[in-house]
Amino acid sequence: MTDIFGIDLTEYINLSLVFKHFSLILVALSLTLPIAYNRETKSNSAGIRTYPLVAVATCSYTLLALDVLGGTEGMGKFMAGIVTGIGFIGGGAIIKAKDESKVTGLANAASIWNTGAIGMAVAWQRFEIALLIAALNFLILRIGYEAKKVVTDNKDDLER
Repeated sequence: MTDIFGIDLTEYINLSLVFKHFSLILVALSLTLPIAYNRETKSNSAGIRTYPLVAVATCSYTLLALDVLGGTEGMGKFMAGIVTGIGFIGGGAIIKAKDESKVTGLANAASIWNTGAIGMAVAWQRFEIALLIAALNFLILRIGYEAKKVVTDNKDDLER
């Protein structure tokens, strides 16, 4: 079963590592679903697909770097690159209206950045950090939305 075209795949694929990484990626995905659902129902941009994809990609890249780079100096540079890249994606979620008085997507951008941190924390198996980030992000979005309803007169402002 592990022999394809005369190549023994067990030399190249560590199945226990595959299952470990798969389970970590599923944890990152699961932790971001409440945030993604909130954003899907409260805004018109990033949502149920974007947030889990950011967490899964970040977790995957970090797992790969951990295996390749280990605890080297390069790991810090790698992590900085991930954070910068996610900031770039988040920047794309920010939209400035034509009248230049409204800016939308800031909560989306910040949440995209946060889901990247969740993915990275899961890859490092720092579940307490990942869980805390996920819970706080979700609560801030929920409570922030309700608080914004109290202080704003304009229903359109709720989506910013």
